Amino acid sequence: MSILRRRKGPEPPPPEKTHENEIEDDKDNKKKHTSPSTEESTKKRGGRFSCVDNCCWFIGCVCSIWWLLLFSYNAMPASFPQYVTEAITGPLPDPPGLKLHKEGLVAKHPVVFVPGIVTGGLELWEGKSCADGLFRKRLWGGTFGEVYKRPLCWVEHMSLNNETGLDPDGIRVRPVTGLVAADYFAPGYFVWAVLIANLARIGYEEKTMYMAAYDWRISFQNTEVRDQTLSRIKSNIEVMVVTNGGKKVVVIPHSMGVLYFLHFMKWVEAPAPMGGGGGSDWCAKHIKAVMNIGGPFLGVPKAVSGLFSSEAKDVAVARAIAPGVLDKDLFRLQTLQHVMRMTRTWDSTMSMIPKGGDTIWGGLEWSPEEGYDCNLKKRKSNSSQVVDQNGTVAEGCTTKKAHYGRMVSFGKDVADAHPSAIERIDFRDAFKGHNLANSTCDDVWTEYHDMGFAGVKAVADYKVYTAGSIIDLLHFVAPKMMKRGDAHFSHGIAENLDDPLYDHYKYWSNPLETKLPNAPDMEIFSMYGVGIPTERSYVYKLTPTSECYIPFQIDTSAESGKEEEGSCLKGGVYTADGDETVPVLSAGYMCAKGWRGKTRFNPSGIKTYNREYDHAPPSNLLEGRGTQSGAHVDIMGNFALIEDVIRVAAGATGEELGGDQVHSDIFKWSEKIKLKL
Repeated sequence: MSILRRRKGPEPPPPEKTHENEIEDDKDNKKKHTSPSTEESTKKRGGRFSCVDNCCWFIGCVCSIWWLLLFSYNAMPASFPQYVTEAITGPLPDPPGLKLHKEGLVAKHPVVFVPGIVTGGLELWEGKSCADGLFRKRLWGGTFGEVYKRPLCWVEHMSLNNETGLDPDGIRVRPVTGLVAADYFAPGYFVWAVLIANLARIGYEEKTMYMAAYDWRISFQNTEVRDQTLSRIKSNIEVMVVTNGGKKVVVIPHSMGVLYFLHFMKWVEAPAPMGGGGGSDWCAKHIKAVMNIGGPFLGVPKAVSGLFSSEAKDVAVARAIAPGVLDKDLFRLQTLQHVMRMTRTWDSTMSMIPKGGDTIWGGLEWSPEEGYDCNLKKRKSNSSQVVDQNGTVAEGCTTKKAHYGRMVSFGKDVADAHPSAIERIDFRDAFKGHNLANSTCDDVWTEYHDMGFAGVKAVADYKVYTAGSIIDLLHFVAPKMMKRGDAHFSHGIAENLDDPLYDHYKYWSNPLETKLPNAPDMEIFSMYGVGIPTERSYVYKLTPTSECYIPFQIDTSAESGKEEEGSCLKGGVYTADGDETVPVLSAGYMCAKGWRGKTRFNPSGIKTYNREYDHAPPSNLLEGRGTQSGAHVDIMGNFALIEDVIRVAAGATGEELGGDQVHSDIFKWSEKIKLKL
């Protein structure tokens, strides 16, 4: 039987490999060569990035964006930021220097800048082993890098001797010299830089501008004892007058620099060795005008809260939000205690304790600002008032009064109570009891650790303190600090200015206990911001007991009720009109009344002017700190103020500026102060 075989037909040609098939084959090959462990790890990850991968990608993206922005910023034309700003806000006005240069103004009178507290740089010349590598590096100002790297070492070097008020053994910190001493406080945060730049536009340069830098921590007279700073200022002014054809200088002090220069004007005329021996006509020969910016002539309530509890309004809020971080023993940080230990060695702070007592600042039942309404809308721009040398302004609105004269009250009920309802127990001779110090407080000692619980209770039981009793309060809680302060400063009112008692340097920075120079052709300006709530008085409470604690703190729970509209109490702080640091009363009274015309404080009749600058915050972030700011430091960039300064430096008088420019009730408030003139 034959076997039949089916013949195979020709095999079909293999299919052509497409691109998709090649990819599939590659995947199959990879799977064949993939180890089991790799497959398992791939399955576990599920094809997603790990946490480390995500972090690396995030950091990479941030760095890439940062470098891209940095490159773009450096590559763009210098005019681009201004172009963007103008596109949003409209055309920007010319800077004052450029505007006045176009008007033909040129440099004429040499200019002297006198910086205030904390704005001048300080550098290390000698220190302890913990400060190795910091020779001639800034400890104050600049980047403040050492504060973060070695904070306790920094506190040690910034503190002064608690007995002498001078350098501790083995430490020398000295002021930076030159215009760079206070042009910027920190990178990007200007102080004098904008004013210097605008003066340069009309021809000023370093030989016609001088920064009278000094160590703002020590008492005014000690700047001469230790550094001969007052003698250097005298010599530099004399050289500037001689080298500029006999043209007198225009002096521009800011903040505490106002008090420092007031001290200088008495020192330079006083006979040696206490004074500079320049004679009674030195100021008349060398000074055209003194243009005081934000001057705390009569002190600031902020100094009281700073010395009493190391607080201001913002610190009090932070202390309430995080009570264990700033002032208790959590992690042994004890920030406020270290700040108090350091700042209580700075004798200069005592120059800003309110002066004049109840006569100036008010008492239990009254205050000059009585009736001030902090909720008034921003005044219209055309409300500026021009007042002659003996003029006054119209009265403003009144509202429920705040007892501003009660500078420190223990409890809101005490701050509001009728004087007859306040039961007070005198603290002055109270027994302080056993001290609060213990072994854990040695490195952060403050004078509160020498007080016992009985002393703390006695302070609180007195209930309320006016400006007249604040001095006694500070003597009670900080006797060592006030012993140094009493040797260098006074805060009263002179009965007889011809008494030889007032020839001592401790009275020279108090305008109520000294006379202005015999310089009838000189002019004095008080230039300051208004329209910003400014600390005026405080509601306090006792702090819960703990180790190394500060026993008093601002009671941030104290607020104005709905029925108390206009009383200006917020977060335990009563505010009044001012520049956020200096109340109008302190900045404006002396030029508005105390020195106005011929008075016993101004026997030669030096002309005085009040120039107020109504605060207007920047309209957007591109304006930076603004060109119309009235804030205590930001006012240094206020175009209107800079224009006034340049015009006077170029030869204008106060009358040519327009005399007084007033937005506040300073003349009305001044009339309420019954001071013998």
